[in-house]
Amino acid sequence: MSKQVRVRFAPSPTGHLHIGGARSALFNYLFARHHGGDFIVRIEDTDRKRNVEEAEAKLIESLRWFGTEWDESIDKDGSVGPYRSMDRLDIYKEYIDKLVEEGKAYHCYCTEEELNAEREAMKARGETPRYSGKCRHLAPEQIEAYKAEGRTSSIRFRVPENREYIVHDHIRGEVKFESNGIGDFVIARPDGIPTYNFAVVIDDYLMKITHVIRGEEHLSNTPRQLMIYEAFGFEAPEFAHVALILNPDGKKMSKRDESLIQFVEQYRDLGYLPEALMNFLALLGWSPEEEREIFTREELIDKFSLSRVSKSPAIFDIHKLNWMNNHYIKQAPVERIAELCIPHMQKAGQLPQKLNEDQYEWAKQVVALYQEQLQYAAEITGLASLFFENEVQYDEEAKAVLSDEQVPDVMKAFHEELVTLKEYTPDTIKEALKAVQKVTGQKGKKLFMPVRVATTGLTHGRDLNQTLFLLGRDKVVSRVQNVINNYEKIAK
Repeated sequence: MSKQVRVRFAPSPTGHLHIGGARSALFNYLFARHHGGDFIVRIEDTDRKRNVEEAEAKLIESLRWFGTEWDESIDKDGSVGPYRSMDRLDIYKEYIDKLVEEGKAYHCYCTEEELNAEREAMKARGETPRYSGKCRHLAPEQIEAYKAEGRTSSIRFRVPENREYIVHDHIRGEVKFESNGIGDFVIARPDGIPTYNFAVVIDDYLMKITHVIRGEEHLSNTPRQLMIYEAFGFEAPEFAHVALILNPDGKKMSKRDESLIQFVEQYRDLGYLPEALMNFLALLGWSPEEEREIFTREELIDKFSLSRVSKSPAIFDIHKLNWMNNHYIKQAPVERIAELCIPHMQKAGQLPQKLNEDQYEWAKQVVALYQEQLQYAAEITGLASLFFENEVQYDEEAKAVLSDEQVPDVMKAFHEELVTLKEYTPDTIKEALKAVQKVTGQKGKKLFMPVRVATTGLTHGRDLNQTLFLLGRDKVVSRVQNVINNYEKIAK
């Protein structure tokens, strides 16, 4: 590209980082890195009624965890700051005043009640609601009368009449808008704070943004923004509007939909890996030329292009994300996965809040036992629950296994081997089971299935020798003895 690429992600501090926002940030990040450009994170906080305390810090924290590192932001100053909208009010005022002076914007004294009545009347006539232009040509005496009433004014942009605005979109192609259907829109509220459509233009221009990559819900804002660029004689950036992410039912996501986890912070807290979430979100709407699904960050940067971004909505498939996260968990060092799993085990009361060296090593081995089947770290509490139960509960399938006629002989022989072991390790447990096989003549399922069920209550599980080792000799002996003592009761 002929000039230095500069893109931005500009969230509002109104809540947690949504997966849709994270994907927008990711596409901007990948585009910038692919072209050797700059990625800016800007906070658009002019909607003070919706701003949430600490939301800004959480947004930054989530973006940092996600891995979309930035070149400029509130914590990494460049030459075009400040990077919060509310810290730029003096800048906006200068440009608003210029539009008013040139007659391209004007003061509007309409009250909210009057505007509501106007909208309802248009709806009743079957018209698309828009501002009528009532205050476009106010006489000086009318302005003074409004001021005498105590009315304060907003500032409206004077929309050019009979104009066609064309958005040349990298994803959606050429999109046309008629100016007559838009109506003069507010660019500054009575308190002087600019609206989104005005502030974003000034910020993007002054921050030298070359490409605006954002969700398609902003497409309808684009003609208003093009008007403002035109009014100042600014060169507009190039646009790319990404299609929506839909829920598994093919419907637009709602933040009130509790059937789907929607915020990056929640995925982090459940123990998803950021590289897995990045890989997954990159493929929601973008497709590489080759048919594979696992990509490193460096590969995503190398291959990403707007030409491969689809016009069609993407379906959020949690099963695919879980599969992908499992892939990354299996590839990760066990120490990393243990660090994610142990807090969940502590929260569930399975482990003490402070672990000594032996306790940590034991917990790490439990995590290693299940690492291959973990979809995310929080699953460890359910998978490893057998290590923390005081008594084993046997369901009907387990009872059927334990009721086989060879079980008493197997249990007694195994019990004898256990109590006489000099060392209790996975290897000595393996040898003990071989000895039981020789003594009883039982092998395969007739031997190993009853031992597993007696000690864990499960008919299937991870490596038996390692499981028995981590359970500890005392617990295993106790559970085997319980089956010996209660065989008649279990077998009924």
